[in-house]
Amino acid sequence: MNEKLYTLRIRQKYPLDMLEYFSDLRIKQWYDFWEGQVYVAFSGGKDSTVLLHKVRRLFPDVPAVFSDTGLEYPEIRAFVKTIDNVVWMRPKMNFKQVLDKYGFPILSKEISMGFDRYRNTKDPVQKDLRINGGINPTSGRKQQRSIPVKWQYLLDSGFMFSERCCDVLKKEPFKRYEKESKRRPYVGTMVVESQARKKAYAKSGCNSFTDKGQSKPISFWTEAHIWEYIRKHDLPYSEIYDMGETRTGCMFCMFGVQMESKPNRFDRMAVTHPKEYNACMEKYGMRPVLELIEAGSAPAQATMPFM
Repeated sequence: MNEKLYTLRIRQKYPLDMLEYFSDLRIKQWYDFWEGQVYVAFSGGKDSTVLLHKVRRLFPDVPAVFSDTGLEYPEIRAFVKTIDNVVWMRPKMNFKQVLDKYGFPILSKEISMGFDRYRNTKDPVQKDLRINGGINPTSGRKQQRSIPVKWQYLLDSGFMFSERCCDVLKKEPFKRYEKESKRRPYVGTMVVESQARKKAYAKSGCNSFTDKGQSKPISFWTEAHIWEYIRKHDLPYSEIYDMGETRTGCMFCMFGVQMESKPNRFDRMAVTHPKEYNACMEKYGMRPVLELIEAGSAPAQATMPFM
């Protein structure tokens, strides 16, 4: 097992006080390395709220940066407005423009990328690799299919799919801020959230001191640690969590919706945020796409009301 992943498994069992100690070391290390030219990437969610609190306990003047995609829950936006010293950045394109140019974000970043690359390559060999896998003649290495057989029926749907939404609406504003300010980011991601983040941690740990590197000082925390910290410090957080939501990214994102039982995030949105739900289904044309996904995933039906 990778040494960093072995250490990770041990640290995730530590009590909160010890995790705070190790996170503080990484926060200080990052701050000192960049001579204080740092910032906190702040989404308004619970994880980045905890991270911002930890950073500012050590360095009170560090700015937070919020990427205002226009797709956040109203409760998230309202909470961000209560925080001091937050820089609001906005993307150069809106969601509708992204959908029209690149397509819908569905299933997962990896699968959406597969659909996007399949659509945009003219090489029949590369197209075949996306759906069947095989030896890539360019690299000489075996390549797994990037569009699972289960979802290949969507190739004939007439819709465009892509993972580029996150790059355009979220990542680009942060990159622009970094270029303008010369500051380097603290990011509140944790490895328990995805295999991709676990692999990144195995490669570089919490602090990656490269031109495009980031500090992720709470990488080894779990969600239970986050809530324990919030209770311990009586930390304010967005009320969206008290409304039953556990993920607070872009409201209209379809990544992972196929794995949710009914009522899923969009069913709940219809009740709690009908205005945003109607925009999602009608203005952005997501209803037929969701119906196609549900036809292939057949999520379990709810047995109890959710409101």
